[in-house]
Amino acid sequence: MTSRGPLQVVTVPTAPYPDQRPGTDGLRKSVCVFQSRRNYLHNFVQSILSSIDLRDRQGSTVVVGGDGRFFNQTAIEVIVQMAAANGVGRLIIGHHGIMSTPAISCVIRKYKAIGGIVLTASHNPGGPHGDFGIKFNTANGGPAKEAVSSKIFLISRTIEEFAICPGLKVDLTTLGRQTFDLENKFKPFTVEIVDSVESYANLLRNIFDFAALKELLSGDHRIKIRLDAMHGVAGPYVRKILCEELGCPANSAINCVPMDDFGGQHPDPHPTYATDLTDSMRDGQYDFGAAFDADGDRNMILGKHGFFVTPSDSVAVIANNIFCIPYFQHTGVRGFARSMPTSAALDRVAKATKIELYETPTGWKFFGNLMDAGMLSLCGEESFGTGGDHIREKDGLWAVLAWLSILASRRQSVEDIVKDHWLKYGRNYFTRYDYEDVDIDAACEMMEDLEMMIADKSFVRQRFAVEDKIYQVEKADNFEYTDPADSTISRNQGLRIIFSDGSRIIYRLSGTGRSGATVRIYIDSYEKELIFEDTQVMLAPLATIAVKISQLHHRTGRSGPSLIT
Repeated sequence: MTSRGPLQVVTVPTAPYPDQRPGTDGLRKSVCVFQSRRNYLHNFVQSILSSIDLRDRQGSTVVVGGDGRFFNQTAIEVIVQMAAANGVGRLIIGHHGIMSTPAISCVIRKYKAIGGIVLTASHNPGGPHGDFGIKFNTANGGPAKEAVSSKIFLISRTIEEFAICPGLKVDLTTLGRQTFDLENKFKPFTVEIVDSVESYANLLRNIFDFAALKELLSGDHRIKIRLDAMHGVAGPYVRKILCEELGCPANSAINCVPMDDFGGQHPDPHPTYATDLTDSMRDGQYDFGAAFDADGDRNMILGKHGFFVTPSDSVAVIANNIFCIPYFQHTGVRGFARSMPTSAALDRVAKATKIELYETPTGWKFFGNLMDAGMLSLCGEESFGTGGDHIREKDGLWAVLAWLSILASRRQSVEDIVKDHWLKYGRNYFTRYDYEDVDIDAACEMMEDLEMMIADKSFVRQRFAVEDKIYQVEKADNFEYTDPADSTISRNQGLRIIFSDGSRIIYRLSGTGRSGATVRIYIDSYEKELIFEDTQVMLAPLATIAVKISQLHHRTGRSGPSLIT
């Protein structure tokens, strides 16, 4: 398909917005912000494009895709018109504009693109009254580093104009190449609409033993599984790879048709929201269950009768069984990593196997940097993200295939595998309390006062008693990270209180919300002897201390968290 005649490129004057600082995963706002503020999307897209040196941008390849949420196709049309006007030579776009975040990372790397524009607000709600998000992934396939994000933000604060080719229209429904002639361009501008699943599926075929997985899922002694795509982008991937290729019955996969409002549901793979999955797992007819978020990078793992595997335990179990995955048999294991708030379960596997363990700030870009330096093979975070060094994003479907590989090798139930893990290493009880939409001034003031308190030398060695338990502070700080790959320093990454028994309380302000502030409290407690006790009961004393120290309820006017993980 080729356009008729050269298309006009125009420069449009605009005025900057002060609130386009990309968070941990890009710019997220309510849909109405993008719709109602004049040129809001155009400004941010131009800021992304202008952050790339003109010499690198001209004739380059950029990948574009999203989770299919409301406003996705409108945004893609703008991005196409602006990329053409800014000298990009080729766009690779997922069929219907849909492509999972892991697949975008894969395609960026496969085609040696200069980067990708990812349209997602992850696990946030969709639809006209929901959220929309846009982030920039760089040439390694991972989220932009702080220096790039800061450059984008600085440009957005001073932007005066943007370039666009308003007459350029792309057909997202037809696979193949479309070319367009632009004014004053020596080469035509090309758009390729590609199968969203195929490149990514091929990558997975080279990582896992598909024959063994097919035997597990469709052989004589097959297990029954249930996969919930939550009407997000993962649906086509689950159907193609798990059902068509690995032989799962079609009814194993639910909510697999992507919807722009995710069926009116919250597309978050969390027991609170993935109720279709948790309800269907309860009676024991399925041996394994998993749910994915809107853009397919997060995952939740369940065993029979809904046995919940915490994300912290999930990455530790995969690490302990890593050679069940052929990819790691060939590459070896270079290192493990977890985000600082994630429980220390992974640390115990690293210590036992004598594999290097890295503790990073929250944000997948820190893992990507270690992977690029050849220092890291497997990583995870408590917010339902798990992944390997095959791409530079967290990867929900990869995590599911990793777990199925372990089940195929060990022929035990999910629950038995996890309990064996606890018997060997002890158990980290872990939870996170989210206080959402808190007044931002009150939240910042609370964090500042809390930091002053824990920085006082007298705070260390203080003892806190709750019922019959006594906790003594061994260390308290504001987490600072020096990247071992490039020596860059990241400060102010979360307030930590570490007790003498290894228990931890961590406070963070989240950077990916759309309004107000989200105060997160993470609590991690280690028990060497296996005690089958409810997590919230086990952590209640530390939760009491966490609220008391911060005076959170008094300072924020909130009596309890919005969400408990």
